[in-house]
Amino acid sequence: MPTRGQLMEEIHRRFAARQGFALATVNLDHLVKMQGSEGFTAAYAAQDLVVADGWPIVALSRLARRPVELMPGSDLILPLCHLAADTGVKVGFVGSTDEALEAAREALQTTVPKLDVAMVHAPPMGFDPEGAAAAEILEELESKEISLCFLALGAPKQEALAARGRRVAPSVGFASIGAGLDFLSGRQHRAPRLFQRLGLEWLWRALSSPRRLIPRYARCFAILPAQVGHALSLRRRTP
Repeated sequence: MPTRGQLMEEIHRRFAARQGFALATVNLDHLVKMQGSEGFTAAYAAQDLVVADGWPIVALSRLARRPVELMPGSDLILPLCHLAADTGVKVGFVGSTDEALEAAREALQTTVPKLDVAMVHAPPMGFDPEGAAAAEILEELESKEISLCFLALGAPKQEALAARGRRVAPSVGFASIGAGLDFLSGRQHRAPRLFQRLGLEWLWRALSSPRRLIPRYARCFAILPAQVGHALSLRRRTP
């Protein structure tokens, strides 16, 4: 989806029609993971809606003359909750921990009083999106008529569960938002606004957790030349 307005319009249409969806927020780390995993690539191909999570994706889209807005999953939670409340549909949370989910529920219902959070579920360590426990979660979401489920499982588990959900829980809308609920609960903290405005949120994260994130970002930078080449190829084919 190129713009937030178009995204919200499409999700509103699907809420009204009781039609599910899978929403993913693509970033360079996801592109790296897709290069090494056919399963993750297939899960992404099953997503109905994909938006840009990260300035490198936005920059590549502009280079290709197919510009998209920056729409990190964390920034979509509140607008989606307002839309769900206004439309009168039920919401669910899957992922993270019980404590984080309850804190996120409290924070969101304080900000969006009409929000109906009908289900929260924190899967145990080692959760398999293709396993029996996942099937039970999807069946519960469908039976409770939940139209919007935030998935906070991290990639690739959340995208894989959303792809499976499109097959077995067709009326549920899945939004993969990574650490978004943890930010709301206060369990994790986002970069300061200045870093976000300058497109340096990745740097703040890397400095906050260098051992874990610097190797990840190094792999992301390594694929940039090929991605730039692909964007230029698209640019030449764009009228």
